[in-house]
Amino acid sequence: MFIPPVPTCRDRAGFTMIELIMVIVLIGIIGAVVGSRFVDRQVFEARAFADQAKALIRYAQKLAIAQNRPVYVRSTPAGFAVCFDVNPATGTVCSTAANLAQAPGGANNGTTATRAFCVFPAGGAYVANWACLGSPGIGIASTAPRTEMAPNGYFFFDAAGRPFNSGDAVDGISGFTRLTLNFSSGNQTATLNVEAETGYVF
Repeated sequence: MFIPPVPTCRDRAGFTMIELIMVIVLIGIIGAVVGSRFVDRQVFEARAFADQAKALIRYAQKLAIAQNRPVYVRSTPAGFAVCFDVNPATGTVCSTAANLAQAPGGANNGTTATRAFCVFPAGGAYVANWACLGSPGIGIASTAPRTEMAPNGYFFFDAAGRPFNSGDAVDGISGFTRLTLNFSSGNQTATLNVEAETGYVF
């Protein structure tokens, strides 16, 4: 009579139930931690808004060169706007509806923050075709205190595309030095620079 051999430990291949459950639990934990980073919008918001602000400021510079006149960029912690005028009595820009710069493509991004920021006159109606951008809860600050980044802050580009401080004369000498803005959301930070003399935005 033949008696089959008893299988040894080497013959038993595979995983135990406990090992399989532990692997599934570990995959679940890793998936929850990594997956939440893909859903967290704060990781991307600072970079996205900084890129939009760069595009808007570049547009203002190109507009100044193309139209051969000064173009003003209102730059505040709440957002950015482009226009063609400054009120000498109050020192504010974007003070007349006729001088609001047209948005490239005919309309701004229309987000909730933009709808709240891009109103004319102050507290008035939202202007959809204005080259304007509201901050979606992103912290915006210059590396050093600057009048160009303040509640009524602005700077401008002359007809040659050179940047000027808000206090500079239109046909005078530019006192503008490199403007560095930091955009922060959560633990993410993005940087925008406007170079002196050339107005290069990076």
